[in-house]
Formats: sequence, structure tokens, C-alpha cells
Amino acid sequence: MRILIVEDEPLLLEQLNSSLTKQGYAVDCAADGEEGLFQGTEYPYDLAIIDLGLPKIDGLDVIKKLREQGKNYPILILTARDQWQEKVIGLDSGADDYLTKPFEMDELLARVKALLRRSVGMASASQHFGPLSLDLNAQSVAVDGTEIELTAYEYKVIEYLLTHPHQVISKTVLTEHIYDQDYDRDSNVIEVFVRRLRKKLDPNGTIEPIETLRGRGYRINPAIANG
Repeated sequence: MRILIVEDEPLLLEQLNSSLTKQGYAVDCAADGEEGLFQGTEYPYDLAIIDLGLPKIDGLDVIKKLREQGKNYPILILTARDQWQEKVIGLDSGADDYLTKPFEMDELLARVKALLRRSVGMASASQHFGPLSLDLNAQSVAVDGTEIELTAYEYKVIEYLLTHPHQVISKTVLTEHIYDQDYDRDSNVIEVFVRRLRKKLDPNGTIEPIETLRGRGYRINPAIANG
């Protein structure tokens, strides 16, 4: 999952970047509203964290413009403004949730996880797909109850596929959502990850969890996609 942070306080921006990266997210950062609006418009994100008091373009205007341009990923507001009216205005502008500064990082991470779950239609952190089970909190995948050892990027690939179980996901889209913008991306590496995942999740070839649609991409086998 790829997250955009728009925050003008350097220390907080670094803390957010570090905490989210440690949780396995691909993270892009912007220090003002103008850059945040550009990145939020130009790149595909699964969630954005936006401070309201930004230089160049106010956070509320960034949110409004993103929504006007059809960007529908969840947005979490960070604000030092503790009046309830400000929070209502932020939510009315298109945000999905807010946190008032100062806040505990654990609470922010919990809200991020909840927003991401809701955005893909998951009511809880755990979901079953036939013999496969995904636990977003533990960042783990199990087959028939046995957890499978995966590398960080193998997990990111299968997580994205499982959280979009009825969609055909191209290699380009997978690449964009598992790497941040500074990473030297090679979409051909996705083929390697998928090949490894098939061997680890289905060594006997009985589940066939990931289908390849030639020229289009990958999807979770419809036979297990509905759980």
C-alpha cells in the first residue's frame, strides 16, 4: 500500500515517514500544499495524510482539489486546530478522518489501517479466501491455518491482490502501489514475486491462487476470491 504524507513540520514528517515505512507501507512525502497537490494528483495512492496548516496551498484546499479531480482514496487530516467546527469543515471538504495534534503514533497507525480496510471493503483485519487467510495487522498470509514465510515485497504483492480480489491488476499498477516514487522500479520484478508466491502458497499446484491474464495482469482465482 502506498501512502502520501503532506506535512510542513520537518520532524513530524520524518517521524511519520519512519513509522509508516516500518509498518511496510511505501511512503511519499511533501512539505507544502503545492507539492502535495501535485503528487496527490499525479501518482496513485491508497491513502493520504494531510496537515491543514500548510504553506503555499492550505490543506483544506488541497483536499477539495483532489476530490474535484476524482481522487477517491481515503484522506486523514492532521490539525492543530482543536475547534470542532474546523474538524467538520475538514470532513465536509472530503476528508475521511482526522487527528488533532499532538497525537500518539499508535493511534495514527490504527486509524490508517482502519481507513485502508474500509477502502477495500474489509470489515476486519482478517479475511479468508478459501484456504488462504490474510491478516493485515500481523502482515501475514496463511494456507489452511499455517503461516507462510514471505519476504516484505512478496507480502506486499499478495496483500494488494487479496485486498482487490475481484480485479485484474496489471504489473504497472502493482509496481506503483508497492514502491515509493524514489525506488528504481522494474515491473518485470513483479513476475519474480508472483512466481515465488505461487511456489510458497501452492507448492503442489492444487489451489492456483493467482491467475495470469495474458497482456492484462494478475488476479486472485475467482474460485477462492469470494472466501
